[in-house]
Amino acid sequence: MKTYWNTTGGLNQLTEWQPNCWIQVTCPTEDDQRELEEQYNIPDYFLSDISDTDERARYEYDDGWMLIILRIPYVKEVRSRTPYTTVPLGIIHKRDVTITVCFYETNMMIDFVSFHQRRSEGFTDYVDMIFRLFLSSAVWYLKRLKQINMLIDKAKRNLDREVNNESLIGLSRLQDSLTYFNTSIRGNETLLSKLKFKLQIDELDADLIEDVGIEMTQARELTSIYSNILESTMDTYQSIINNNMNTVMRTLTSVTIIMMFPTLIASLFGMNLINGLEARSWGFTFALLLSVGVSGVCWWIFRHKRLV
Repeated sequence: MKTYWNTTGGLNQLTEWQPNCWIQVTCPTEDDQRELEEQYNIPDYFLSDISDTDERARYEYDDGWMLIILRIPYVKEVRSRTPYTTVPLGIIHKRDVTITVCFYETNMMIDFVSFHQRRSEGFTDYVDMIFRLFLSSAVWYLKRLKQINMLIDKAKRNLDREVNNESLIGLSRLQDSLTYFNTSIRGNETLLSKLKFKLQIDELDADLIEDVGIEMTQARELTSIYSNILESTMDTYQSIINNNMNTVMRTLTSVTIIMMFPTLIASLFGMNLINGLEARSWGFTFALLLSVGVSGVCWWIFRHKRLV
């Protein structure tokens, strides 16, 4: 889907391209990609790089065109191993043409448009728009991190009641998401520090860059904190599981040892040998009581040693 936005005095949708407007491309089809390449002469590999979900945050120039790839948070609607992940957002610019391309429909871009429409606020130039996209991505990282923290607390409450595989797998998936977030945020920070010296910024841009840096630093620190908490939580529950397993094995071993003595006594008196009790009417009772007595003494010793 391709949308044209007038960026002066607020975001107003246009029916066709105009100089210095913003072209927003979301989930482009092959026809959309071909049209962009043919109409604006964009280098063909720009769009293929943006479509790569593993593409790192970076920038480059080619034939007057500038490509900036920013990693933004994305929530998968379908059930997956990593519900929270990051995807590339491409910003392509040359003179009076500014295009953003994302192969996924994200809440961040929807909110970015609606936020500036509500405030009837546009962008002074393409540099202002680029750094506002950086700021929006940092804010959305913080929002997603709060959601992840709530899911961690919920899983921990479930595990406090019962240690089950589902909650442990959920924590593992959130750990994967935090790893993606941490890597992407660090890449965005590195990209931001490079763009400060590559783009022509004014005093307002410098203040905006400072705000972006603060938000990104907070997002990175929160990601690190939640990741450490989650790692510590996983280690704790792993120790609990191991301790429970040791308790079960210790109990089973003790029961096996206790049951061994009746088996031994029954085997001894059951042999085809003369033991003096064959003709006694109380022989079976004696063997039975002996078995119970020895097992009871053994149980008392294990109980005293806290082995059962």
